[in-house]
Amino acid sequence: MNILVLCGGLSNERDVSISSGTGVARALSALGHSTVLADLYLGYPSNFSDPMEVFSRGSSLGDARIGDLSPDLARVKAMRPDSEVRIGPNILTLCRAADIVFLALHGEEGENGKLQALLDLYGVRYTGSGYLGSAAAMNKGISKALFRDAGIATPPGLLLSKDESPWGDVGFPCVVKPCSGGSSVGTSIVTSREQYLAALELAFQYEEKVIVERYIKGRELTVGVMDGKAMPVIEIIPKAGFYDYKNKYQSGATEEICPARIGAEATARAQHIAEQVGKALRIDVYYRVDLLWDTETDEFFCLEANTLPGMTPTSLIPQMAAAEGMSYGALCEKIIEVSLKKYEASSH
Repeated sequence: MNILVLCGGLSNERDVSISSGTGVARALSALGHSTVLADLYLGYPSNFSDPMEVFSRGSSLGDARIGDLSPDLARVKAMRPDSEVRIGPNILTLCRAADIVFLALHGEEGENGKLQALLDLYGVRYTGSGYLGSAAAMNKGISKALFRDAGIATPPGLLLSKDESPWGDVGFPCVVKPCSGGSSVGTSIVTSREQYLAALELAFQYEEKVIVERYIKGRELTVGVMDGKAMPVIEIIPKAGFYDYKNKYQSGATEEICPARIGAEATARAQHIAEQVGKALRIDVYYRVDLLWDTETDEFFCLEANTLPGMTPTSLIPQMAAAEGMSYGALCEKIIEVSLKKYEASSH
C-alpha cells in the first residue's frame, strides 16, 4: 500500500508526534509498504511531478528524540515564510494520492477533529476516529459532560475562562490543566491558594479554557481499545512526582506494569468502562482511556480518552499489543486494517 504517515504539526506534543511517526513509518516500510513520512506543518518541500514518485522513494524526518520540555514552536514557525498556514506544502496532494493516511499526530493539531473534517471533505481515508468523536474527546469540558450523561464517573470540577472568577467548590488538593491539552503539558497538582493561582497562570498560557477538578488519590490505570474490544490494562507508577510530560517520555522515569496486577474483577471493570467511553464519545478504531481507581472507595474515575495514542518506543498502546502477542509492526497494520474496515462499511 501507499501510506502517508503524518506527524509533527504545531502542537505542544510535536516532538512526541515525530517520534511516533518515525516508528510507524519504519515499521510499515519494513513490512513492504511504500511509506512516506511527512510533517503536517513543514510539509514535503521536495519537488515532484507525480506524487507516486514520492511513494517510490520514501522519506525521513531525521531526529526523533523527545526532550524533557515541550518544543519551541516559535522556532518551528520561523522555518516557514507563510507561518500562519497550518498545513505545509504538498501535504494535501500526498494525502489524496495515498491509499490511506496514518495519523501519528498528537495534541490539538491532529486530535481536535479539524484535520479529520478537512480530509473527509477531500475524500481522504485516514486512521483513527472521525471529526465528531475526535473533537468531543479532545475538549475535556465536553467529554466530562458526556461521561456524566452516560453514567461514567469522572472527577467533579469546573471549566474556567480567563475572565471568570477562579473560585469554586472543588477544594484542595485539585488538578489544574488546559481544557484541550495533552501529555500533561501545563498541568499542575496544587494544595494551596498560592499554588492554585500560579497553576491557573501556567495553564492559561496554553489555552483560553482551563479545567479545575478534584484530585483523586488512587492507582493510575490506562486501557486501550481496538475495534471495540478492550486491550490489557496498564498500571502507571511514576518514580517521582506525577505522570507529567517528562515522566511520560523519558525512559525509566515511570514504572508501567502490563498487564496491571489488579485482579480479574477490577480488570474487567476497567475494560468495560473503556469500551463504554468509546460509545459515549462516538470514537472508534482505536483509542486509549485514562482512569483512576480509588481503592478506598472502590470507585473508578475516567479522566479522558486519547483518540490518537502515542506510538513512541515507550508508548502504552504498543505495550498492550505486545502483551497480547502482537508486534509493533503488526499493531500498525492492525490500525490500518480496522480503519479501512470502517470505510468499507460506510460504502455499503
